[in-house]
Amino acid sequence: MAQSKKPTKPKSAPFPSREKILEYVLENPKQIGKRDIARAFRLNSKQRVALKQILREMENEGLIGRKRGRRFSAPDALPSVTVLEVCGTDDDGELLAKPQNWEADTPPPTIYMVPDKAGQPALGIGEHVLARLNRIDKTTYEARTIRRLKPPPKQVLGIYRAGPNGQGRLQPTNKRNRQEFMIAKENANGAKPGDLVLVDILPGRPLGLRHAKVIERIDRTKGIQLISTIALHEHDTPSEFSPEALAEAKAATAAPLGDREDLRNIPLVTIDGADARDFDDAVWAEPDSASSNPNGWHIIVAIADVAWYVRPGSALDVCAYERGNSVYLPDKVVPMLPEELSNGWCSLKPEEDRPCMFAHLWIDGQGHLIRHQFGRALMLSVARLTYEQVQAARNGQPDEQTKPLYDTVIAPLYGAYETLSAARQQRGVLDLDLPEHQIVLDETGNVSGVALRARLDSHKLIEEFMIAANVAAAEALEKLQQPCMYRIHDEPSQEKLEALRVLLEGINFPLAKGQVLKPMHFNRILEKAADTEYANMVNQVVLRTQSQAEYNPDNIGHFGLALRRYAHFTSPIRRYADLLVHRALINGAKLGPGGLEKETRDFTEMGEHISATERQASAAERDAVDRFTAAYLADRIGAQFIARIGGVTRFGLFVTLADTNADALIPIGSLPDDYYIHDEDHHLLRGRHNRKEYKLGDTVEVTLAEADPLTGSLICNILDNGKPAKGRKKSNHHRSSRRKHRKN
Repeated sequence: MAQSKKPTKPKSAPFPSREKILEYVLENPKQIGKRDIARAFRLNSKQRVALKQILREMENEGLIGRKRGRRFSAPDALPSVTVLEVCGTDDDGELLAKPQNWEADTPPPTIYMVPDKAGQPALGIGEHVLARLNRIDKTTYEARTIRRLKPPPKQVLGIYRAGPNGQGRLQPTNKRNRQEFMIAKENANGAKPGDLVLVDILPGRPLGLRHAKVIERIDRTKGIQLISTIALHEHDTPSEFSPEALAEAKAATAAPLGDREDLRNIPLVTIDGADARDFDDAVWAEPDSASSNPNGWHIIVAIADVAWYVRPGSALDVCAYERGNSVYLPDKVVPMLPEELSNGWCSLKPEEDRPCMFAHLWIDGQGHLIRHQFGRALMLSVARLTYEQVQAARNGQPDEQTKPLYDTVIAPLYGAYETLSAARQQRGVLDLDLPEHQIVLDETGNVSGVALRARLDSHKLIEEFMIAANVAAAEALEKLQQPCMYRIHDEPSQEKLEALRVLLEGINFPLAKGQVLKPMHFNRILEKAADTEYANMVNQVVLRTQSQAEYNPDNIGHFGLALRRYAHFTSPIRRYADLLVHRALINGAKLGPGGLEKETRDFTEMGEHISATERQASAAERDAVDRFTAAYLADRIGAQFIARIGGVTRFGLFVTLADTNADALIPIGSLPDDYYIHDEDHHLLRGRHNRKEYKLGDTVEVTLAEADPLTGSLICNILDNGKPAKGRKKSNHHRSSRRKHRKN
């Protein structure tokens, strides 16, 4: 009997030339990854290694660029067809647009929308369109609409103002929306000048302003509390739970011990801010008793068992996924879960039994994680401590609560932390020195000040414990062969690195070339600049060089933390990503109900969604802080401040006021009389005649000209020799030249 031949493996396709690879990248309308390129040319695993090297060389040569993470595209130019968002009008009334997903630190290019054909309704602010771009010069495009993608916003929040002939005007609270709306007398719904109102945008596009109808008058007696309402509305942040989700939360009860490990005899403690209302992580540590691990430590990190209460597909799960995370504003929290869970069964309150997910962590004397174990337990926190309390006890000033806990609980925690901290230093975590400020509210809810947020060792202690647990969770899921929602942070793109090199060389802080950069290389630059006038500027530009962290089931490591794998495990009460990690651990280790079930949504899609909600929440939080700060400064118009230039653009300077960390704009027209040229490479404005320079990181004296709490905008004027600078007169020359150029 003849033996059957073994099937032969298909031969690999011939390796493409550099020209073919470049042609494929440049002709592809979307940004593509290495995997897409390898699939297009049918490359095997060995050929993919060579492809990676060629792509890196082409990127270094400037032939291709990386716009998002590991995805490639044509360098320094927008694609010929892209999605745009109509964002406003210029001084001549022409519509302006911006790329839908602009993530660069620099301002987007100027994009003018060519008017649609006669008979088609005109575009409105907020509309998204697929458009074909025609590049006019390096920073200017014209765009023609291919098709509209979604309608403009139907509702707008703004201030009702008196208008001509008894009609009203709506001034949007969103400072990025410069378009006003007309409100007819019969559509004012009793609104008075100065009222904060929500309006419906009426259909149709008459000549002049769009028309709107007042549907709600916001209670002005709430005063400064309106600030958070505005911020949440502008970023479409969900603030109401469905009746079904609320019913599920109210029906929640205590979890039984069952098969859980009993940790109630372990003196776990929570350490949080003084104003924290929910406590979702508890910690404990002891020296490792194993003779094989000298100077090592055994750590327990216990996290509220949110997966027990929020099951896949439930109403609670639907609401939590929609939100993606909690939103923290100066005066309130918009939680991911209803209060019955976030401040109840999923809050590790002292002296109350609570279900938890735990991580037993063993580290060696150098702070390296040597093994770990995950499980479900019932725990009982022995104390709710604050960062300040714990730090005071460490400094030899314990209070009545921390004194009996110091030897058995607090001292071992610091011992384990110091070992973890040494490992952190060894691996070279990116160490930026960026002070953080917080809004201080009085008992009535008004802003009483803006304070520098303390950075204590007790804060770092909790951070290091959480990082260790997060690394262990990622390792465990890989061993269990379970899907993992990694927290990834890509290395900086070559475009950003080259821009950083140009800037640093100009101040004699050269950044190494010809090697793979790691966080430690940035740290050396930061250390050199630490005691110089450039310290703040260098910290800012190094921060802007970094990629944005995101959630993704494909692991590329975490550049900033210098970790090969990392996943968020420690805050499922406020981050949906952590809940996914808990469910995967429960499923993989067979820890009972509430595990990861067959998801109707793809993990990649889920990662994109929760990354987007995280950015949305951050934007709402920043906007709220801006508005609270503007409210605090509103009665200080004309006051003088020391400020530092934190951004340089073609239209002016962004400065940060030293006392409050508030961001303000200095319009270019208010600078001392001259025509200023924007040097993008060196982040400065230079006067054409007086040669005066304003560059990133410079300290300047300014006077506050405008402070609008409703939009959060601050306008400052620069002081020239202690006096307000005389700005240059406005001229139509450049505008008319630009229009003539575009016409030609």
